[in-house]
Amino acid sequence: MDTTVFRREMHRHPEMPFKEVVTRSLIESELTDAGIYYSSLDGYGIVARIEGRRGGHERCVVLHSYIGAMAVEERTGVEFASEEECCMHACGNDVHAAVLLGVLRRLQASPDFEGTLLALFQSGDGIRSGSLDESLKPMLFADYKVAAVINGFVDDDMEVGEIGFCPGRYMASLDRVHFCAKGIGGPAACYSRVKDPVVAIADLIMRLNALNSDVCVVAVGSVTANGSEGYIPDKAECCGVMRMYDEKLRQRMKDMIAGAVQEIEYRYDIELEASFDAVAHTVENDKQLSYEAMLLASSNGFAVKDLNRSMGVSAFGSYAQSFPSLMYRVGVGRTSGSMGGSAFVPDERALAVAEEFMYQLALNNLNR
Repeated sequence: MDTTVFRREMHRHPEMPFKEVVTRSLIESELTDAGIYYSSLDGYGIVARIEGRRGGHERCVVLHSYIGAMAVEERTGVEFASEEECCMHACGNDVHAAVLLGVLRRLQASPDFEGTLLALFQSGDGIRSGSLDESLKPMLFADYKVAAVINGFVDDDMEVGEIGFCPGRYMASLDRVHFCAKGIGGPAACYSRVKDPVVAIADLIMRLNALNSDVCVVAVGSVTANGSEGYIPDKAECCGVMRMYDEKLRQRMKDMIAGAVQEIEYRYDIELEASFDAVAHTVENDKQLSYEAMLLASSNGFAVKDLNRSMGVSAFGSYAQSFPSLMYRVGVGRTSGSMGGSAFVPDERALAVAEEFMYQLALNNLNR
């Protein structure tokens, strides 16, 4: 299958994260036909490998794509629409995987480069991406010196032929936060005997809100206090998210919140439990990789665009903690609809743009 045909076939059969059985089979069939070596990646993903004929195989460049879909009911009306109920490639992972396959075919057909090209088709949707956690990274890359990890992601706010870059900090880290205040409830008529967990949670929420800035967001989206109009409950809870661009600030913010928790416990004479569930690291693009990619895009006739920092998140940020990494964006047209929405239809002309640029970028980094 060519890139467009494969993309449509993958779009027709989307699968939720960590359930990509058909998707994996599709990709494996294409890799086999092209004579490309591959192995399983944590059950549902795939890692493919091509060695350049010039040697130096210990040095590698990694190309990356997620392959999972989203729980979205498709309403595009295209002939290759999803055949699965409430499951759709609404964020473009069908495009990403098809482009990566196209690049691999070209490199396998003419491996006139130095080093090793690794390609990761990773289970997950970009946030839920268990295939490559911290424990697996050393196992995958133990035999290599990783020169670059590269991910090209579609963008509905750029036209076809435009490629966007943000050197340095680009996307936020994400922690899920949960707080549980335990006190002594009772009727409002006997409030002097109450140790009020609701007031404690309310105080905490106001303190969390005061931490918000243009580089940090701590947002509470759910509050639970199962009392009644005249009765204070024994327990109150709230949960939300914490996002920021700086990993060092991330830890300091956790320390500040821990301090606020202790103060509230003392002030209201209640017990306040706090938990943080780390979901994603900051996506921090290597500046040298970014600037070189921008020059390469311009020299190949693509329109280079500046991307603004985003409070959005991606599990791809885990790579930047260990290796020089780059996430860039490829325009799929402003009339394509909103990514993540049920009517998202990328302009398929973007497939050729994305494939050509990733191919050139891979060669540029392999033959450095």
